[in-house]
Amino acid sequence: MREITFPYVPGLFAFREGPAILEAVASLKRRPEVILVDGQGIAHPRRFGIASHLGVLLNLPAVGCAKSRLIGEYREPCGARGCRSPLELDGETLGAVLRTRDGVQPLFVSPGHLVDTEDSVRVVLQTCSRFRVPEPLRRADRLSRASCRAAAGLP
Repeated sequence: MREITFPYVPGLFAFREGPAILEAVASLKRRPEVILVDGQGIAHPRRFGIASHLGVLLNLPAVGCAKSRLIGEYREPCGARGCRSPLELDGETLGAVLRTRDGVQPLFVSPGHLVDTEDSVRVVLQTCSRFRVPEPLRRADRLSRASCRAAAGLP
């Protein structure tokens, strides 16, 4: 648990949540091989979302995996797991729109740091099992919500 000191400002998520994530990574006994972030990498208005920000600060490969799009255009990928289409803006590919399970809404995957789109898609698909969202992000979300409830004295 860490107090949030930066206000919510769209597009500046790294300044709000980044310090807590950096602290959590520093407390790990083993250095991660890759950071998977619930947010954007280069598919960001400044081409530097929270995944890029954390990847640079940690000097680790980082992948952004978001449930919604900030910028770019795409065609809806087919309905099967693994189908994808490029996420593009002004002729530049910013990532992929990826279906992680048959018939579910796609995720927006973008390289953050030291990875390309192919590597980013591979990481996301390898970490998705029964659910739309990669398992590490699901578990982190569940743990953080449980911690917040416990801190508030709720069941």
